[in-house]
Amino acid sequence: MAKFDLAIGIGGAAGQGIATPGDILARIFVRRGLHLNAYNAYQSIIRGGHIFLTLRTSEQPVLSMGDKLDVLLPLNQDSMDRHLKLMSAGAAVLYNGDKIKPGTAADGVQLCSFSVKELAPNIKGDLVQNTIALGALLRLIGVEFKPLEEILTIQFKRKGAAVIAENLGVARAGYDYATAHFKPFPFSLPDTGKKFAFFEGNQALAMGGAAAGVRFYCAYPMSPATGVLHWMARHGRELGIMVRQVEDEIGVINMAIGAAHAGCRAMCATSGGGFALMSEALGSAAMMEIPVVCIDVQRAGPATGVPTKTEQGDLWQVMGAGQGDYPRIIVAPTTITDCFKTVPELFNLVDKFQCPGIILSDLLLSEGRSSVDPSELDFNVPIDRGEIIGLNGDGPPANAYQRYKLSESGISPRALPGTPGYIHVVATDEHDEDGVLISDEFTNPHKRQAMHEKRMRKMEGILSLLEPPKIFGPGNAQVTLLGWGSTQGVIREALEKLAEAGIVANHLQIKWLVPLHSEAIQSIISQSKKLIIVENNYSGQFARYLRSETGIVAAGHVRKYDGEPFMPHHIVDGVKAILAGASQKYVPVHEVMV
Repeated sequence: MAKFDLAIGIGGAAGQGIATPGDILARIFVRRGLHLNAYNAYQSIIRGGHIFLTLRTSEQPVLSMGDKLDVLLPLNQDSMDRHLKLMSAGAAVLYNGDKIKPGTAADGVQLCSFSVKELAPNIKGDLVQNTIALGALLRLIGVEFKPLEEILTIQFKRKGAAVIAENLGVARAGYDYATAHFKPFPFSLPDTGKKFAFFEGNQALAMGGAAAGVRFYCAYPMSPATGVLHWMARHGRELGIMVRQVEDEIGVINMAIGAAHAGCRAMCATSGGGFALMSEALGSAAMMEIPVVCIDVQRAGPATGVPTKTEQGDLWQVMGAGQGDYPRIIVAPTTITDCFKTVPELFNLVDKFQCPGIILSDLLLSEGRSSVDPSELDFNVPIDRGEIIGLNGDGPPANAYQRYKLSESGISPRALPGTPGYIHVVATDEHDEDGVLISDEFTNPHKRQAMHEKRMRKMEGILSLLEPPKIFGPGNAQVTLLGWGSTQGVIREALEKLAEAGIVANHLQIKWLVPLHSEAIQSIISQSKKLIIVENNYSGQFARYLRSETGIVAAGHVRKYDGEPFMPHHIVDGVKAILAGASQKYVPVHEVMV
């Protein structure tokens, strides 16, 4: 039996209500125990432009938005013109024939035209076509009307009974019209009996912060990280989290560090441009040995760049944030569920090792949405605050307390401000064990060297607690695909398509970036016949980093930097080109995302 796999594209302009039908469909899918992946390609404008939302659902985990479309809902002529030529036999296109003309479709594509004027003659507004198309679509995929009725009732509850009745009537008109005039798909939407949640990566990061015991969150709104602030602002009060919108990112990071210094777990989020403003303060946190977590949701840069498009372009920035050498932990979650799980894990590490932690996400992951098994969301995770005097046991006698005491692990006992009898100096200058600043002394190289080495010794301890990467796929592969962060799903799907083409490949995904499991990676790559690195940036930032840390040089590179994420065929085509002898660096985006 063929695997059920349905992909739906909804296209239109900003302001045409694309999100609502997408949300309704997503709810229907997860209520039937189906997995879901959703990606919205949108522009940085309030009205107009082109938006294209892809929803893909299956009984099996959905790793990416895929390469195909089974259903197209064009809400304007532009969307029809862009995407109709990409539809293949067996697909269906649902559109308002009053205003949209289809053009020439491929053989086997069903053009499902309906008339808003006929089906809803007394209802005004441009969004009527969305509800009609939604009702018709559900009929085509074999879903009874009741689930739509329930969700529409919830969706419009705040607007009153009249609005609910109006939308139900319009949806029913579309559903009945499709019954009489359109050919349904040769399947019915399955129901596995499971129940999934669905949400975006930013929400997962915020919920992970709540699970980690975050008590202070601050941010300046910056796409595509603003979703974390939205969730925190909505739920912070009931969760006991103080949430502050700050005037700029310099204020954000310093406020977060101040809260962390006072003893609570503090987190902030921004994108690449905002992170650039935080660099000096992150170095300050390392010098003062204050644990704080900052999320960088990458977007296409530099400068303002393309605010609503994805990229993996900030790796070198976060590795070099702040002058000088200092311990930091940098992690790139690989899935939306992993976003949730990573935050508590990182907080335990930064508290234990008293250093900054950076989560490197991107628009694809943070604004993408997927189904999540609720059983995987553990809000009772173990919390380790490290060596905090008065919180986790007694410390040294107050009169003998040294905040920055030299130790073999690099970790010194930490007394929170206000702990009776424990006094120390905290500043951004270099200091001795007591916290007394040495930057004004004529010369004291031994103190500087000893304190610097103390801080850097933390990195060895951190690495020993991180799970090393593991190879996925057959050991006798012709090709090893290496990625980091959000590319995991699309690479895994590309493996399947490569296998169909007779190319055996396996996969290594890197999550923990700093410190790096250099020896483990070298051991795995030494068994590989041909290494190809997949990255969403121009210069191959991870490839350069890997070479600097291990000496490993890849045989080929598949890179993409047009603002849109990889689709499986981009990677497949790139691998084939490299195996054929080409030097493949850039894969053109598929027209469906233009």
